Amino acid sequence: MFRDPADLTAADHLDGAREMAAASRPYLAHLLAEEAARRTTDPASAAAIRATFPNPNATREETD
Repeated sequence: MFRDPADLTAADHLDGAREMAAASRPYLAHLLAEEAARRTTDPASAAAIRATFPNPNATREETD
């Protein structure tokens, strides 16, 4: 069963973000969470979503 991506809700994207985080896919989780936050009308909820799924590239430390 295929769904039109335009029909997906913020909750759908947030569910996907949780699934990707559980599958150790932090960057995909972050991207899905960003879309969920973008589709959320409440700024406080959007900020909470972004805080829960931070950009893993911004927090990763390089080692030699």
